Amino acid sequence: MNSTIARLTATGLLRGWRGLLLALLPFVMLALALLVRMAFGIDPEITSGLLDTFNLDTVVPLIALIVGTGAIATEIDDGAIVYLLTKPVARGRIIVTKLLVAITVTLLFAAVPTLIAAIVVTGAAGTVTWAYTVAATVSGIVYCAVFLLLGVLSRRAVIIGLMYVMLWEMLVTGLVDGARALSIQHWGQSIAAELAPDAITASLSLPVATTLAVLVTGMAAWFATQRLRSLTLAGDS
Repeated sequence: MNSTIARLTATGLLRGWRGLLLALLPFVMLALALLVRMAFGIDPEITSGLLDTFNLDTVVPLIALIVGTGAIATEIDDGAIVYLLTKPVARGRIIVTKLLVAITVTLLFAAVPTLIAAIVVTGAAGTVTWAYTVAATVSGIVYCAVFLLLGVLSRRAVIIGLMYVMLWEMLVTGLVDGARALSIQHWGQSIAAELAPDAITASLSLPVATTLAVLVTGMAAWFATQRLRSLTLAGDS
């Protein structure tokens, strides 16, 4: 991990419109959690609607999209990546550094608020609370890797990622049960369901969900590294 790249990446993610959205999304979720608790008390059905349908379906992937694409896409768009690639830093190290920063920021703005919101609506830091936190953590990590890869591959990474979240994760997986096997959100939920099977429905077995999550995260990081190397070669030719 390169500390200079990490610092610059974190600074870029936390300023401007990205920083504003990263603060706004968890704030809305926490405000809703507080309102739900005040209005309905502890209600398992409403808790599931807030933490599952709203948080895991919408807030977590959107935060990961903002962070994952922003970790490198802006540098490619404004040409700053050329300066970075001229430095004697391995391309794999650049990707790993940016991915770790993206994961850290995503967990800070997605997993931590999930933990707090779950405590608010359930009234305790029990198994349900930790299950939803695990789901947000696992999903956030995989989303970051995939969206970082998108940021390297396309200048329209945000649009492509938004279409994926809205069409695939929100729409298709809700209509077609078989599609959940290819859903990052459902991988996280299936892993978390081991902690609270009554609160979270598992679409896949634990070994399958874990294997897919690890495999896709690793492959996304590897392909992003290869793409970055090709950008270097193009610039040198």
